[in-house]
Amino acid sequence: MKRKSQFTALVDIDGVELTAHIPTTNRIGDVENKNLPCLLSYHDDPKRKLKYDIEAVLLSDDENWIGINQILSNRLVEFFFCEHELDAIVSNFDSVQREVKLGISKLDFKVGDVYLEVKTPLTTINVKYGKNIKTLPPKSFSSTDRMVKHLKELAESLKDHEKAIFLQVFQYRITEKKERLRSTHYEEVSQTFTDAAKAGVEFWEVQMDFRPEGVTLHSVEKSTDL
Repeated sequence: MKRKSQFTALVDIDGVELTAHIPTTNRIGDVENKNLPCLLSYHDDPKRKLKYDIEAVLLSDDENWIGINQILSNRLVEFFFCEHELDAIVSNFDSVQREVKLGISKLDFKVGDVYLEVKTPLTTINVKYGKNIKTLPPKSFSSTDRMVKHLKELAESLKDHEKAIFLQVFQYRITEKKERLRSTHYEEVSQTFTDAAKAGVEFWEVQMDFRPEGVTLHSVEKSTDL
């Protein structure tokens, strides 16, 4: 894979160079997006200009693929809830609803009576890089108002509900914890996280194991690193 633009990258498939869609507009951590092995999905839709999506890249010397399709996270979370592999987070539910309105926001899920918001961070990649991976100087980024708004809505939901969840999804196995890159609005976001935790919002994280043959759940645990 070699990044061509914000939305596209060049990929080599059996010696043929093609343009593929890259489903994240931001940088992947601090990595230079050149000559990266990648996993592709094929879409036989006549309305699509590009037939391939880049789903994951390999940054380590083992088979720890890094999923980069942030939209895919919600489909995976829904699947694992329905398979009852996320019962540690919410176990008592009869339905899993997507895109549920709460206040002035739409949150990702309502699982039973519990509101849940999903984030898939890619600004810091917590794996030990392979010897051939080249990195770039850190680049500042802005946390969106959406993050702050959703955290506040989750905290507000606890007035009428017993539980609210903020779930970080790592589409890989964490092998080397790195210092988190701070956004330009770090203080505001950090304070919102602190306030939400004090209000009773629970913070969880899941790690996944990406392979060419499929995705499995690696771990589920409460997060203490806010």
